[in-house]
Amino acid sequence: MTVHRLLRPRWLATGGAVLLAGVLGVALLLQNGGGACAAPPSAAKHKGKATFYDLAGTVGNCNFTPPADDLYVALGRTEYSGALACGSYLDVTGPKGKVRVKVFDSCPECTPGWLDLSRTAFKRIANESQGVVPITYRAVPNAATPGPLSITFAEGSSQYWWAVLIDNHANPIKSVKAKGPGGDWMTATHADYNFWIIDRRTGSGPFQIRMTDLYGNTATAKNIKLRPEKKQTTSVRFTAGPPAPVKTKPAPTKKAQEKPAKVAKKPAKAAPEQAVAAEPAVESTLALAAGAPTPSC
Repeated sequence: MTVHRLLRPRWLATGGAVLLAGVLGVALLLQNGGGACAAPPSAAKHKGKATFYDLAGTVGNCNFTPPADDLYVALGRTEYSGALACGSYLDVTGPKGKVRVKVFDSCPECTPGWLDLSRTAFKRIANESQGVVPITYRAVPNAATPGPLSITFAEGSSQYWWAVLIDNHANPIKSVKAKGPGGDWMTATHADYNFWIIDRRTGSGPFQIRMTDLYGNTATAKNIKLRPEKKQTTSVRFTAGPPAPVKTKPAPTKKAQEKPAKVAKKPAKAAPEQAVAAEPAVESTLALAAGAPTPSC
């Protein structure tokens, strides 16, 4: 069992400011540490190992509160990818079964392929007494979420500087832009602790906030008010969840009863065509994730 977390920013209550220089310097150092190219896990099947840990505090490094089902994971610096992986989901398979977990935290000591699960999640795939187990895992594009996108302004946010935390997006968020009434779009930067920051005069809002995920999907939330530390639930999503399974109609049997001599030939050809038609919806989702742009090193 491990207990770990990266240092998180401490927002200054006076003046609505934040220690950006020091925090962002540490974030960049952590993000670029190691020789591997930082990128979130893809939808391809990966092999690795899993351990478990107990959360030290009330939130992980992604700054989310624990999900209601307590199923979450901390990733090493490479796969955490400077918070790009935050909020995405992984399917993890171990000796005992499979579990879906939300990327919730960072694990500074974890190497690529090493997933540090919540104790609850670990018990779904292995016996707790095992401690470390071999696993396979993959990202889940367009995973179902508990609700639509939510946006929370950080403490100290004002018309001169603000930071927002975005949740329930399922897919990694690649970019965030915002604009106030009559203004131009402003581009936010992503901090290692998962807040999107605009370090300039923004106006007092309300804002439109446009979010684009790693696969090119875009969602724009409107009428977002500048209310620090108040979660605002929007009406938009990147996705409504995984593709619904394709329903196939059973082959007609009337002609088969009238002409049994032809049944041996034609159904043998029709069945494969139905099977092929039912599979592309799943394959296209996996291809989308596998072909997603990889962040440059």
